Amino acid sequence: MTEEREDRISLHPQVEAYLERLARFNFGELHTFPVEQAREGVRRGIVLLGEPEAVADVEDRMIPVTDGDLRVRIYTPAGEGPFPLLVFFHGGGFMLGDLDTHDGLCRSLANGAESIVVSVDYPRAPEHRFPAAPDACYAATQWVADNAAGIGGDPARIAVGGDSAGGNLAAVVAQTARDHGGPDLVFQLLIYPDLDFRRTNYSIREYAGKYGNIGRATQHWFMDNYLTAEEEKLDPRVSPLLAPDLAGLPPTLVITAQYDALRDEGEQYGQRLEAAGVPVTVSRYPGMIHEFVRHTFDDSEKARTEAATALRKAFIR
Repeated sequence: MTEEREDRISLHPQVEAYLERLARFNFGELHTFPVEQAREGVRRGIVLLGEPEAVADVEDRMIPVTDGDLRVRIYTPAGEGPFPLLVFFHGGGFMLGDLDTHDGLCRSLANGAESIVVSVDYPRAPEHRFPAAPDACYAATQWVADNAAGIGGDPARIAVGGDSAGGNLAAVVAQTARDHGGPDLVFQLLIYPDLDFRRTNYSIREYAGKYGNIGRATQHWFMDNYLTAEEEKLDPRVSPLLAPDLAGLPPTLVITAQYDALRDEGEQYGQRLEAAGVPVTVSRYPGMIHEFVRHTFDDSEKARTEAATALRKAFIR
């Protein structure tokens, strides 16, 4: 289906009602606020995401990594271990999200995938610029592999995943693990991932500033706060879509949304993975928007179920 034909498919009525409600508040563009105020606004938005699921056990822990201790939140489902493990990286433009903003999604994945989820509180920009976040995420994944048994997990069944900026970090960790001899990963879950800092594709051009997507100025605000130099946009650890070789990466599910500005780069990554011989599913949700998986739309539950089902299948040995 052509891009122009896709644009004629309407927003889902639940999404349309949600966007109309947001418009009444007239919050303004994120880049016009101080960083801490923007972060607080994102935290306040947690109430819109519905009541989080109960999980058998949730524990916050500090783990030792190369550059000091790193906070993680470990979600353990009901049942008997050892459980498979998902190392999860939250979205938020590398600046705004945290463990709490993605608590509901991690709980859902832990229950649905019958997996321990280790959510990583990686260092955020602008206090910590690239490569602090990918370095910390890779170190956390190594820690999980080395200490899986101690948290009730199976070191032979580890996946990585994340949404938006976290999808970027999951893709970077998977590439880094492939290139540095491990940990061996059985799957990567990329939820509307941010994979190409060039910002030139069709969905970026057409949807930025519309349908709940951030505008171009806020896009550059995120990138300028994350990076230290313009040329870093072409580094595969910033733009994993630009990695020269995607062969040897773990099986992948890419979830995209029709009216998401990041849609095309996620789907292009899926196409490149397929061309490189990687088992991949790209699942576009018509009428949906960026961040929909964390919401209470009917398709939010459908996407979370799809992600959990894909993880369960990947974890079968």
